Amino acid sequence: MLYLEILGNLPEMARDEVKAMLELAGGEIAGQDYLFLKLDADETAFPYLDRLGLSHEYGELILEADSIEELLRKAEEVDWPIKGTFKVDTETMANCRFNVLDLPRKLGAVIHAQGFRVNLSKPDTLVRVYCGERVYAGIRLRFFDPKDFEGRKAHHRPFFRPISLHPRVSRALVNLTKATREILDPMMGAGGILMEAGLLGLKVYGVDIKPEMVEGAEMNLRHYGIRDYELKLGDATRLEELFDKRFEAVATDPPYGTSATLAGRERDELYRKVLESIWGVLEEGGRLAIAFPTSFDGEAEAEKVGFKLVGKYYQRVHKSLERYFYVFEK
Repeated sequence: MLYLEILGNLPEMARDEVKAMLELAGGEIAGQDYLFLKLDADETAFPYLDRLGLSHEYGELILEADSIEELLRKAEEVDWPIKGTFKVDTETMANCRFNVLDLPRKLGAVIHAQGFRVNLSKPDTLVRVYCGERVYAGIRLRFFDPKDFEGRKAHHRPFFRPISLHPRVSRALVNLTKATREILDPMMGAGGILMEAGLLGLKVYGVDIKPEMVEGAEMNLRHYGIRDYELKLGDATRLEELFDKRFEAVATDPPYGTSATLAGRERDELYRKVLESIWGVLEEGGRLAIAFPTSFDGEAEAEKVGFKLVGKYYQRVHKSLERYFYVFEK
């Protein structure tokens, strides 16, 4: 059994991202306590969990209990899989029902009694305790360092536009499509979604109607070491004219502006035509992850084309922009 902590800014989207990766790995979410997920999965899921964007960490779940006393009692009976030195670290979630102030010291003493050495500054093994409706203890296996994502934010790229999805969100959109081979972004802009997909080892295909965006996206992809790509100058509403193949998955973040910023076309009509165009180049059973402003009924318009809704997630960006991220299946 594994545990995983998702981030709290888009929790439903984060949970479904985990669910999508577990479906590829042959596992499932066995329970949830606020941002803490219990996973019915083993080490075969690690390559898929390592792809995650909207998660904080994952590890091996050692024990869980309904009280501090029960946790400490169970801890005495466990053979702790600790390598080298250790430290106990507590995560007090918003729904924590227990006083865990002194728990690191008490649990640390129990583990120390089994012969393991404590190192509070640079431990080899981090024992993580989560407090929610219940208490849980596990061994951290992977921490998703925010610096890895922050370093790929728009202003750090050689070519950038200020309006861009956070790399964590771009990564999640890719994962929600369950892509394992390739992905297409038909309105790629500066290539943020393609960057995240390429770093996962997927072949990436991109289209944009502006020449400077095609050049800039290629610059960004190469900057981050991505070589397996195919970028085209073209119209997202005419994808079947650009490609003689169908794609495993599509993920895109269309522009939200006025008609003046959308190559002279009305925004809503452009969205409708893009959905139809994507349908034409997506494989049967393939998924589309896409964002639309709340003023556009993405669910209804996609269903008219034939898509089936898999997920829908609300995000307020600022006072003049509220949007939904959608996941559809063909």
